[in-house]
Amino acid sequence: MPSYLVETYVPRGRAHELVTVGDAIRAAIAELEGEGVVVTYVRTTLLPDDETCFHVLEAASPGAVERVCRRAGLDRARVVSAVEGRPEGARPPSQT
Repeated sequence: MPSYLVETYVPRGRAHELVTVGDAIRAAIAELEGEGVVVTYVRTTLLPDDETCFHVLEAASPGAVERVCRRAGLDRARVVSAVEGRPEGARPPSQT
């Protein structure tokens, strides 16, 4: 399934809300799944110094990801195609 990167603005003072945003994305995905739209939440990365947050989702189309964003209340989210991969020889992330 194709991957999509969702870019959102997160002010420094609201970085603590990241868990709530993740919960909203998961809830939106569950609602859409009931309508036959399949989206997988892969991960979220916050760059607090840049006030930018990236959510990686997998879906059949960018439209499905945009629907998740609307339902999750992610205003002005930018959705772009992404290629996931790890350079040869790179270690996987730690499981701590």
